[in-house]
Amino acid sequence: MDVLIKITDREGITHKVDAPTDMNMNIMELVRAFELAPEGTIGICGGMAMCASCQCYILNDVVLPEKGDDEEAMLSEAFHVKSNSRLGCQIHITENLEGLEIALAPEA
Repeated sequence: MDVLIKITDREGITHKVDAPTDMNMNIMELVRAFELAPEGTIGICGGMAMCASCQCYILNDVVLPEKGDDEEAMLSEAFHVKSNSRLGCQIHITENLEGLEIALAPEA
């Protein structure tokens, strides 16, 4: 089953993406798969919550998993952090994400 996720890229263009829930992907991998950020600018650490290149802003009220300690620590050191910042690599795509709207944070 796919869920609809709206992703606003760093140029301000919003993309409606059908995200598969059966491939164990996360938001960072989804952005890379649909080439919504230039190669080498997102997911630099490979999804280990160690670089914040996949930071995004949550734009609507969709229930997300709690932030883990690694994500909290990385966001405390990252640039352009807002109260709605999350690391895309830490948000796995599930049916609960239907209708999620995010914007990619600027490059650090």
